[in-house]
Amino acid sequence: MALYTAVTDAINQYTGLSPAAFFTISAMMVVAYKVVTTMFVAADDYVAVKREHNISLREPVQVGSITEEELRPYNGSDPNKPLLMAIKGKIYDVSRSRMFYGPGGPYALFAGRDASRALALLSFEPSDLTGNIDGLGASDLEVLEDWEAKFEEKYVKVGQLISEKASTDDNKLHGDQIKAD
Repeated sequence: MALYTAVTDAINQYTGLSPAAFFTISAMMVVAYKVVTTMFVAADDYVAVKREHNISLREPVQVGSITEEELRPYNGSDPNKPLLMAIKGKIYDVSRSRMFYGPGGPYALFAGRDASRALALLSFEPSDLTGNIDGLGASDLEVLEDWEAKFEEKYVKVGQLISEKASTDDNKLHGDQIKAD
């Protein structure tokens, strides 16, 4: 009985509430918390999403100099390949942010592409999914610089985009070398 009296006195002294009011408010807070958290993501859904995206992260693999066409398969459609994205011709491994850049993610359309123009314009238009930044204003280029700085800080650079012509020239050069040998 002494414990009950001590607890009720402490509740009253520290909160100014009666024990009944204190426990009613506490219970309502717990219920409100549960209701609000289930409005956003159900516990079972969260576990399923986490399991679906639970792909073992591996060390970034350097892809070297590749063309835009060769970059496309790194869009997350193959879970065995890293998730890559380019900004201003620099290719970054964004696999650690698969929930954002992978299939079904809010930025999935940027994966496997040079998204420089789209990022500079803050655009999700397919026509802006290009590395061509010609004609962008100073403020757009500043936005792109910010994106580039964020990517350099957060992700590993794994390669560089080259033009189709440069790739063809390299193949001719290597082919000529093989014939000469």
